[in-house]
Amino acid sequence: MRRRAARAAAALVVVTVTVWSAPSVIAAGSGTSDPPDAGAHSGHGGHDEATADHPDAVVTGPQGAEGQFVVECELSHTASDDPIVHAGHAGLSHLHDFFGNEATAAGSTYGDLVEAGTSCQKRSDTAAYWVPALLDGDGEAIAPVRSVAYYRAGAGVDPAAVQAYPPDLMMIAGDADATVEQPTSVVAWTCNAGGSRLAAPPDCGPTAGLRLIVTFPDCWDGEHTDSDDHRSHMSYSHAGRCDDAHPVPVPQLQFAVDYPIVGDESALTLASGPVHTAHADFWNVWDQDDLEREVELCVVQQHVCGVSHRRAAQP
Repeated sequence: MRRRAARAAAALVVVTVTVWSAPSVIAAGSGTSDPPDAGAHSGHGGHDEATADHPDAVVTGPQGAEGQFVVECELSHTASDDPIVHAGHAGLSHLHDFFGNEATAAGSTYGDLVEAGTSCQKRSDTAAYWVPALLDGDGEAIAPVRSVAYYRAGAGVDPAAVQAYPPDLMMIAGDADATVEQPTSVVAWTCNAGGSRLAAPPDCGPTAGLRLIVTFPDCWDGEHTDSDDHRSHMSYSHAGRCDDAHPVPVPQLQFAVDYPIVGDESALTLASGPVHTAHADFWNVWDQDDLEREVELCVVQQHVCGVSHRRAAQP
């Protein structure tokens, strides 16, 4: 019997959302430049295949028509660790904000994390999520308000074909070594739940907070839960299809981080460098039984499931 199987009797939360407009899409490269070749480099930094690959379009607007499940998480902790890129080397990474699994650290293993607690409202989401810390003009870290994880089929992908992530899957999206703006279909900034998707933090004024959105690959090679460069086992779908090397459709994770009112957005940087180095990491340490139920009910059967709170149905 799988871990925490006693939860199997717990009902999934299905949220009915009033759909008042369909999602809109803009060209993936609009307002951005594709990153140049950063050379052969493992980890967060891109190589040709990693940085050139991105979704076909940027999805904006209300997403109530899309089958999905949504999980909100509070900030768990902040540390100069990265258990994917710098596994086993505490303090070697730039500063990251961690959400979800409360035991995530440089030396973590799947076995360490699988029974740990979580900062997410859905207690069976013990996955680990992390992003580089956002810094103000004085170099001080700005504490995030929350994160929201949106799981749904990639654009045009048949939801009935989507499979749950395998246990222990690791993914990276975005490029910590980017030297120019990344495609907004992968990394984007906006104000709260605004519909714009920009390559740099916009001026949100004195009353609105800032949001970072990172979109992960949605096609898996069907064999490896990680790869030497932490990217080659995953890719983005195109025209609704996964390529032959990555034939398995998995949920497309959009990970959003909300920040408070930050003041002068032009002075912001990230612990990884300029704001165009934004990226995010994901480690699947979900309660696997519950993850599989969520994918089946919410993605495959096209229900909107998850947290009914503020802007949870809009990334």
